[in-house]
Amino acid sequence: MLGAIAGDIIGSVYEGIPIKRTDFELLNQWCTFTDDTVLTIATADCILHQKDFAVTYREYCKRYPNAGYGGYFIRWAFTSGAGPYNSLGNGSAMRVSPIGFAYKNLDEVLKQAKESAQVTHNHPEGIKGAQAVAAAIFLARTGKKKEEIKEFIEKKFSYNLGDRIENIQRWYSFDPTCPGSIPQAIIAFLESENYEDAIRKAISLGGDSDTLACMAGGIAEAYYGIVPKKIKKFVFKKLDKYMYAIINEFYEKYINVK
Repeated sequence: MLGAIAGDIIGSVYEGIPIKRTDFELLNQWCTFTDDTVLTIATADCILHQKDFAVTYREYCKRYPNAGYGGYFIRWAFTSGAGPYNSLGNGSAMRVSPIGFAYKNLDEVLKQAKESAQVTHNHPEGIKGAQAVAAAIFLARTGKKKEEIKEFIEKKFSYNLGDRIENIQRWYSFDPTCPGSIPQAIIAFLESENYEDAIRKAISLGGDSDTLACMAGGIAEAYYGIVPKKIKKFVFKKLDKYMYAIINEFYEKYINVK
């Protein structure tokens, strides 16, 4: 899941800025974590300690209140007892990467992705988006080829993954919905040569760059098996000790297992 967090942090300074190229400064001093990172770590915390998704997302929002959450999520988080708000936004997918790494079979990944999404994003597209990203991560980490991942996502979720990055750059603009961002993030991964290239391609689309890079980054880490050391070092400097502890515990239990 560090790949998703790194994508969020690197993409944070380019959110809403359509740079439309890949030769940008990767590790900008002004980069910071956003709600994507906060809620990704919250998801990992839920998995590690069998916590309730809704309760934990609210707790993390209150711990890190200035991370750039959407308005609907903020109102939900600070309204005790509020139910889901039928969102199809990509907030359900940006936080789901730990689920793709933690579970041993695809059925459980899809089940848990739905559970994590529907506490807020109970719109069918919101649930589908979380499941698609989690499934892509699971397939990537279990040795599937890119063409196999592409075929599964297209058939299971009816996303069109046939476009090309160079073409998407021409027409794409800010779209924080699942249908309007998840296919593009997956395509960035599919066309990538390595982890860093996936992040660069996702951000080069413009728009919701931190979340595009977050989603593409989670899949890329699962597929390539590594986040470069220079990026890890940069990312950990942006996080606090509490975040680092959850990440470290998650990796020890689910990813660095021999």
